[in-house]
Amino acid sequence: MPHDDQTPRRRASLELLRAEASDELAVVIAERLRGGEDPWEFMEDLPTVDELVVFTLRAENIAENGGARPNAARHYRVLRQIALDYPQLTRAVWRLLGDANTHRRWDATVRADAS
Repeated sequence: MPHDDQTPRRRASLELLRAEASDELAVVIAERLRGGEDPWEFMEDLPTVDELVVFTLRAENIAENGGARPNAARHYRVLRQIALDYPQLTRAVWRLLGDANTHRRWDATVRADAS
C-alpha cells in the first residue's frame, strides 16, 4: 500500500517509544555519571522520557521531509501533529512549544528572527 503524505505514519506504540527513550536516557545519565558529573548539576537539564519521545518523532518527521530544519510554523505543526497522533504526549508537546524550558541547551523552541 503506498504511503499517503497526508497521513502520518505511526512507527510504534507509545509504550515501545517510551521504553526506547527511557533506555537512551539511562545511557546518557550513566555516561555523565561515569564522566564525573554531579547529577544535581545536570539532571534538571535532561529531557523527560516523553520529551525525548517527542524529539524522536520530530526527528523522524524532519528526516522524512528531506532533512531540512523546520521554520517556526512547521515546527509548531509537526509538534501539534505529534500531540494529535499520541494524545498522551500532549503535555510534553506543549511544554516544548512554550518558553518554560528555554534555559535547556537542547530546547527545540524555534523563535522568529528579531532582526
